[in-house]
Amino acid sequence: MTNKILVTGAGGFIGGFIVEEALNRGFDTWAGVRSSTSHEFLQDDRITFVDLDYAHPEKLRSQLTVLKEKMGGWDYIVHNLGVTKCKNKEDFYRINYQLVCNFVDALIACDMVPRKFIYMSSLSAWGKGDEVNHTPIKLTDTPHPDTEYGKSKLMTEQYLASLPDFPYMILRPTGVYGPREKDYLLMMQSIQAGFDFGVGYKKQLITFIYVKDLVRAIFAAIEAPIVRRAYFISEEQAYTSSGFRKYVAAELGKRCVIPIVVPCWFLWIISVVAEWIGGLRGKTSTLNRDKYRIMCQRNWVCDTTPTREELGFIPQYSLEEGVRETVAWYKANKWL
Repeated sequence: MTNKILVTGAGGFIGGFIVEEALNRGFDTWAGVRSSTSHEFLQDDRITFVDLDYAHPEKLRSQLTVLKEKMGGWDYIVHNLGVTKCKNKEDFYRINYQLVCNFVDALIACDMVPRKFIYMSSLSAWGKGDEVNHTPIKLTDTPHPDTEYGKSKLMTEQYLASLPDFPYMILRPTGVYGPREKDYLLMMQSIQAGFDFGVGYKKQLITFIYVKDLVRAIFAAIEAPIVRRAYFISEEQAYTSSGFRKYVAAELGKRCVIPIVVPCWFLWIISVVAEWIGGLRGKTSTLNRDKYRIMCQRNWVCDTTPTREELGFIPQYSLEEGVRETVAWYKANKWL
């Protein structure tokens, strides 16, 4: 019998790639997408769409009860639904924490707990690493997130861990980039315009994971005979932010780019103003106080040894290769 998989947040950047890979692997693939969310990258007619009301527990349980009668349930759930920026900090906890709790509680109440529940968390849940010696962040380190986003992710991790026998797997990716992603696109657009912006003067080591590699890690977690574990997902190589931007400039054919380094204190002012203006317009700002803290952190290197040894996962894309493929997609689709 074909395994059934539900991908929540399927209309987002990462979610679309998860759905594509599930289809490629022969899963009976369900996409959790709101009716108001774009289906631009979810055009395959093999996809079954479902719009679950995570905000209202009683209605959610009623929806799941009907689905259970029709199709039994899902073998695997990849909970990719979440927000990385919000107008109000309370929304981080409402969406990234409370909605997950509502969903998991409903699955348990309806006897629809899957064989594995893959929760997409973030390296931000563990907070910044050692900024003096730049030693890698380890799974055994005490988490100390300093962003509302990271705190909301950690709360959900702790909630899942508190449930006896619940078959969760937690993945904490570092910076995810690739085709269709829009935040790194802004940086690429500035380089295309001839300006290379950096933040802060102290040494900074950052890590990345190409979206297709992240999806491979998700299915490695599904296939591994392991539950109730968490892993960092990252390319094993660390980079400087200027190194990343040089790869982008090379792919864009920009030989002359003006480097501009913005002090962290000045970025703070810009972030506060941008967040305020976004609030007046009723929109979320890409640059905000939460993003400021992330951009000014100096060490995003993490220990991926357990990921490699227990899941057998090794990224296939180097940053240079991933940037090349990403820029090519942006060009082909007129985003750059």
